[in-house]
Amino acid sequence: MSHHREPTVVGVANFNAAEDAATLRGAMKGFGTDEQTIIDILCSRSNAQRQAIAQAFTHEYGRDIIEDLKSELGGHFEDVIVALMRPPAEYLCKELHNCMEGMGTDENTLVEILCTRTKKEIAEIVDAYERLYNRPLAEHMCSETSGDFRRLLTLIVTSAHQGARDEEAGVDLARAQASAQELFDAGEAKWGTDEEIFNKILAHESFAQLRAIFEAYKDIAGRTIEQAIKAEIGGELKDALSAIVECTQSAPAWFATRLRAAMQGLGTDDRTLVRILVSRSEIDLATIAREYERLYDKTLESEIRQGETSGDYKRALVALISPA
Repeated sequence: MSHHREPTVVGVANFNAAEDAATLRGAMKGFGTDEQTIIDILCSRSNAQRQAIAQAFTHEYGRDIIEDLKSELGGHFEDVIVALMRPPAEYLCKELHNCMEGMGTDENTLVEILCTRTKKEIAEIVDAYERLYNRPLAEHMCSETSGDFRRLLTLIVTSAHQGARDEEAGVDLARAQASAQELFDAGEAKWGTDEEIFNKILAHESFAQLRAIFEAYKDIAGRTIEQAIKAEIGGELKDALSAIVECTQSAPAWFATRLRAAMQGLGTDDRTLVRILVSRSEIDLATIAREYERLYDKTLESEIRQGETSGDYKRALVALISPA
């Protein structure tokens, strides 16, 4: 399985922030909004370039580009464009905050954001969350989730900075062997499963280290870690641990299945669709699209073109998947 990650959006060469800002200002002034121009510019620039455009926009016109875009656009099209304009960690913080506010917590979104990212990415989210909301992410999460699921997510968040340092260090095979034995002893080797051990190991280790642990586990247990998790662990904890395991093998394949689920069934889950396309566009969206086609025998682009999304929203999503 290749762990190669290929983005769809890489930004443009010969980038000129002031020029883009002027073009966008023109597209939003006067009668009617020129949506196509907004799509052409913002879906092809990298996030760093979009931040430079936002600064130029404020500098030139004394205006906040996100506020202007919000007042000119609407619906899901607005959601995509505004998502593109936020720094990546900040955008994901807003999504985390949103999924915990109000009635009931959306556990799927917590899993999608927290169980699939590298330690370095999580560490950035943790820092941004406290800056934006003036409270630690771990604390907010504790009040909105419960049980072993809560413990897993809290461990992921609180160990992120340490984990980011370990990630740099590479794989320790002797330690992987010991962790695999610990997992085996915590599961099949005893009555009842010790979820705490599963949580500790799957929350703390980098994806590369987990791959080595799971290889060793297969040798010890004679079955895969997925089989063990499915057989021994239930509920939302199972979904969270499974997401981590699947992402050690291929995060793009995991995200492809999420996209599929967001587009199938009754009504499209637009929030998830937008979040995955925007947040993975500069990481591995090209790889996700390839996995999608391998898994479902349809291209991601054709599914979005045929889906129930319409007009400018559809054009923006397609532009993110296959930039002109």
